[in-house]
Amino acid sequence: MTAAASPVPALDRIRVGSAPDSWGVWFPDDSQQVPWQRFLDEVAEAGYEWIELGPYGYLPTDPARLTEEITRRNLTVSAGTIFTSLHRGPEVWDATWEHVSQVAELTRAMNAKHLVVIPSFWRDDKTAEIIEPPELTAEQWRHLSTGMERLGREVRERFGLDIVVHPHADTHIDGEENVARFLDATDSDLVNLCLDTGHYAYCGGDSVKLIETYGERIGYLHLKQVDPEILADVVKNGVPFGPAVKRGVMCEPPKGVPELEPVLAAAQKLDVDLFAIVEQDMYPCPPDQPFPIAERTRRFLRSCGA
Repeated sequence: MTAAASPVPALDRIRVGSAPDSWGVWFPDDSQQVPWQRFLDEVAEAGYEWIELGPYGYLPTDPARLTEEITRRNLTVSAGTIFTSLHRGPEVWDATWEHVSQVAELTRAMNAKHLVVIPSFWRDDKTAEIIEPPELTAEQWRHLSTGMERLGREVRERFGLDIVVHPHADTHIDGEENVARFLDATDSDLVNLCLDTGHYAYCGGDSVKLIETYGERIGYLHLKQVDPEILADVVKNGVPFGPAVKRGVMCEPPKGVPELEPVLAAAQKLDVDLFAIVEQDMYPCPPDQPFPIAERTRRFLRSCGA
């Protein structure tokens, strides 16, 4: 007789979803992206119930229409996404808040509770041109931390939402050193983290270690993996993030790193409810590529207990 296989642990604190990013959507309007109706149809058919709004303006921004569209597909919104340049100081606050208010209003109308905050790129996300220094000065770090705390406070008071800051390649909040510096400089009551497993690995970070070290700061997850061979060449040759994505550096689970089973197990041990939103950067991609990947990824995550 053979021993029975160990049961897969139930990840009952993890709520799995997907996002327009997994359909190659990076911009509100782009001829290389699938229409939003197709994204909604396919994300539901692939077996997901939670979605993010993606770039503001990709999905309908009228709350009544968007509610109708997602309800008839049995989908629910988990978060909106905003982009900030708060390291540039108080003079960018008004423009930042104008953008934030639009997204937060729609996010609240969808009964979601989170805003994913992506710091601005120091490289242009289309041309890969370096547009500012990749390292912040001490003063810019102060602007960044105080600005994020102000953002967290204002968003909560005005919209009832929590911000989760997303470490991202080619931004100033990227790998272990800068993420730790950012977390240590900000108030945990106001600012927490969206841990993107792919971006963190891309920048040399260990997601399980981060969860175990800063567990109380993990408010949200993005699930993705990187191809280690492509990543090694990207790092060796200083390839910008956009061209690296075109090379396929972000790959379909479970073909890359980090292994997602230990990440999900570590997140489950935090004993808090967490969204885990699949995001496989693929811009641009053929329109028929995302759906079968999304189906396979959902099956893989179910096999992990999610």
